[in-house]
Amino acid sequence: MSKRANLAAALQTATRGAGAASAAPTTSPATVTSIGARAPSRVGKKTVAAHFDPAVSKQLKHLGLERDTSTQALLREAINDLFAKYGKPPIA
Repeated sequence: MSKRANLAAALQTATRGAGAASAAPTTSPATVTSIGARAPSRVGKKTVAAHFDPAVSKQLKHLGLERDTSTQALLREAINDLFAKYGKPPIA
């Protein structure tokens, strides 16, 4: 069995045509993001995650829709409430 071709190279070939695949890329280096790059709003932040029953996710989404807010905002509120319950400052 032969080795698979590089997916990025195949995509370039498909979008530019077979003759242009060996040409220099037209995208400037400033617009290319590296794998693992973070959005500016996430720099210096850490992901906090947990696994719950699918019903929890569904109910959280519904609550966000009812209140016209995001799941992240609801989780921030819940975490700050938890901190307050245990006498910690609300920093989330």
